[in-house]
Amino acid sequence: MEPIRHAFVSMGTRVQLIAAPESDIRDVARALRRVRRIFAREDVRFSRFRPDSELSTVNAHAGDWVQISAPFATLMRLALEAARATDGLFDPTVLPALMAAGYDRDFADVVARGEREDEELRAIRRGLADLMLKNATACGAWRDVELDGSRLRIPVGAALDLGGIAKGWTVDLAVASLTRLPWAIVDAGGDLRIAGHPREGVEVGVEDPDAAGAEVLRLRLDAGALATTSVTVRTWAPGAHHVIDPRTSLPAMTGVVQATMWGPTCSEAEVSSKEALLRGQEILDRVRGCLVMASGEVITNLAEAMVPA
Repeated sequence: MEPIRHAFVSMGTRVQLIAAPESDIRDVARALRRVRRIFAREDVRFSRFRPDSELSTVNAHAGDWVQISAPFATLMRLALEAARATDGLFDPTVLPALMAAGYDRDFADVVARGEREDEELRAIRRGLADLMLKNATACGAWRDVELDGSRLRIPVGAALDLGGIAKGWTVDLAVASLTRLPWAIVDAGGDLRIAGHPREGVEVGVEDPDAAGAEVLRLRLDAGALATTSVTVRTWAPGAHHVIDPRTSLPAMTGVVQATMWGPTCSEAEVSSKEALLRGQEILDRVRGCLVMASGEVITNLAEAMVPA
């Protein structure tokens, strides 16, 4: 029997609820409604493209103390801990650099713009590089973010982008709501987590970053989460994509094209995937995952979970 699948769009990506084939269809319907509500609620909270979102309110009041919700404070605390743990390779304050690179509006609008502004974008990137030579780095403002209980202050000139970790964290919230299904998966654009304990595990494919619909490997997992960061998915011009390297404040060029990492939670896997794409192969000494290199080589320490071709 095939798993039961339902999909919807939220947070700018396709979200799937995949439930065990033996699940009661009424339980699946209730679970789907809960998952949809959770994603809709957190999208309103963390979207940088909604002027009425809580994130936009925080960014609009840089330099001032802002009262924030308990969920926002929880995720902000996780983001700052991740920044410290990765020595700033995960940086929740990259938004100014991301906008300077061209991702300054909803991605569908960025793509629709096409290459009309290529010269302008190149000039912006050159200007940002010059700025870095004078000021060491345009990123790293997370070090000056102040979080005091339910109050938050980001420094003047800074702006938050919590998109990736917010998506992973929302997957975790959705999975926590799936208490009546034998097992299930919540998958948000390839960032996924397993709920329950599938007896024989479930097969999960790692997509080929250079060939839509193809896979570089297939895994059998019975717990935890996977998250992927790629420089080939959200790209809009040569050398322009959504993964900012905080060390340069420019789109990353590290020799790693895609990083898919395992973690006990999706938010942890999300942070690891960002760090892995920027840090490279050495991260596999301490975190389980798969790297696709610019050369086409696939490097993984997940051999025991791989399904034979």
